[in-house]
Amino acid sequence: MQPSIPKTASLSLWQIIPLYIGSVLGSGILLLPGLTADSAGPASILAWILMSILAIPMALSMGFLSVRFPHAGGVSYFVTRAWNADIGMLVGWFFLLSAIMAVPIIALTGAGYAASAFGLGEAGRLIITGIIIFIAVGTNFFGMRLTGGVQMAVVAATIAILIGAVVGSIHAIEPSHFVPFMPHGWPSVGHAATLIFWCFLGWEAISHVTEEFEDPGRDVVRGTIIASVIISILYLATACAVIGTGSYGPGISEVSLIHLIHLSFGTSGVIIAGIITLFITTAPAIAYTGAAGRLAYAISKAGYAPRQFSLLHSVYQTPVGGLMFLLCCFYLILVIYMSGIITLDVLIQIPNATFILTYCAGCAAGLVLMKDSRSGMGVSAVSLVLTGIIFCFTGWAMIWPVILVIIWILYLHIKNQSDGRITGE
Repeated sequence: MQPSIPKTASLSLWQIIPLYIGSVLGSGILLLPGLTADSAGPASILAWILMSILAIPMALSMGFLSVRFPHAGGVSYFVTRAWNADIGMLVGWFFLLSAIMAVPIIALTGAGYAASAFGLGEAGRLIITGIIIFIAVGTNFFGMRLTGGVQMAVVAATIAILIGAVVGSIHAIEPSHFVPFMPHGWPSVGHAATLIFWCFLGWEAISHVTEEFEDPGRDVVRGTIIASVIISILYLATACAVIGTGSYGPGISEVSLIHLIHLSFGTSGVIIAGIITLFITTAPAIAYTGAAGRLAYAISKAGYAPRQFSLLHSVYQTPVGGLMFLLCCFYLILVIYMSGIITLDVLIQIPNATFILTYCAGCAAGLVLMKDSRSGMGVSAVSLVLTGIIFCFTGWAMIWPVILVIIWILYLHIKNQSDGRITGE
């Protein structure tokens, strides 16, 4: 793989932490506290605690690899180092195509909540979605220092509002809401844990930007651990507040956070709920756009994508070619959604399998590349098993990576034949 993007800015630990939090703390907090409580009752708290613990090795496996091999290619670069470029670039395309769909989905989710809160209707939702996408691309266009600053502000606002919602709802928490504690048995806790797994995805996105860290060897692991603790506390506190206030059940579970905010802030809570969803969804949109843009650059430099993807801005040294490609793809996905060809429910499921396979590939690469590190091998092994189990529950979405693999094999066949003809000449 070719050299990565020239380093033009340094991110301190206190800029790195918001990037991590923004990548992981996403739209799941809007839905899953209520849905898991509906599934397992108060015992869903056990599932949140379990996944908070198990998420640490997943985060650290990406962190350890990022320290050793900082590169814009992220997981695809790790896989290339472990095996070869053909496999590494396939994994890169897995992530890139997943991000292309994930960012519009994230934006549509947040815009939907905000439009509902402000009474803007479907047209308003689409306009807000377009603005979120533009912000995600625009902040990355001007470089990681600006991105880090914007992310810090967005994450700080998100945390403040979540804390306010939880603290403000304490008066409505009743002990009786925790009884019976496990109404649906232990299997329901396991099912809830499977759902919660999605709330802890996102660590792989930061592996693409570790070159911009001021001191990766010192700050990656520290940032990972601090961010993990903060995220876990926020998730657990929100889940406890939702259960304690009874903010779940028929017609409530999917909007449990909004119900909780309404309890905390009264009628003005609706407006606050609309604002918080914008913050919660803008942060991961920024993070995934930055990761995907840098990955597009790395894949292009390696010769597995159009050379236009490797264009850098002359002043900011940002991957403007990759970002423009992403911007076009994001709006294309939005147009497809507007046409009604694919519903949001279907669109959400498409990138799941490829995201998980990206994790699996990175963890497997960790077992190869960190043989000299017991801790590195340990967290990679645990993460590989966890992601492998979760992949088995992706259902029909498995078809998507299978199609991509078939296309990739055909592409490599054509590419090798072309290279052979050039060599023969």
